[in-house]
Amino acid sequence: MDEIYFKDWTSLATIALCSVSAFFAVFILLRLSGKRTLAKLTAFDFIVTVTLGSTLSSMILHKVTLAEGTAALVIIVLLQYVLAWLARSSRMLEKVINCQPTLLFYEGNFLKKAMKSEGITKEEIYAEIRTYRLDGLDEVKAVVLEQNGKISVIKKSVVPPARSSLLDILKE
Repeated sequence: MDEIYFKDWTSLATIALCSVSAFFAVFILLRLSGKRTLAKLTAFDFIVTVTLGSTLSSMILHKVTLAEGTAALVIIVLLQYVLAWLARSSRMLEKVINCQPTLLFYEGNFLKKAMKSEGITKEEIYAEIRTYRLDGLDEVKAVVLEQNGKISVIKKSVVPPARSSLLDILKE
């Protein structure tokens, strides 16, 4: 039971050394690989982020050596680059690798087939509309489930009055 709280000073020193080393290894790798590595734009990007975090955790807790963890991090980032390159080079592969946005609501109509296939309810759409501080569906042009799983609400555009009628109002 005592080892739950404290094992020994050597294990604490090992964890401290691993934490600092792993942190800088990940930091350098992320700076070299660019912002896309943590962007979470697609399901694959999310997987990369989670995998990087899990590998970092294993490195910090000394479940793997720093060399093994760093090798795993490099492989994860390289896989992400290869799949991103494949998605850019082929329209067909882009569709396989990256999911497409899904239209859930358009001009007053819930698209029930799309909602069912994505597992989205009307209540979830209403909740998202409220986060945009809109009063009702009459203010919404479309609701889209994006590639990253977030729901976007597109407001109806407000058409400004014609210029001549505005000038007429100002003259009065």
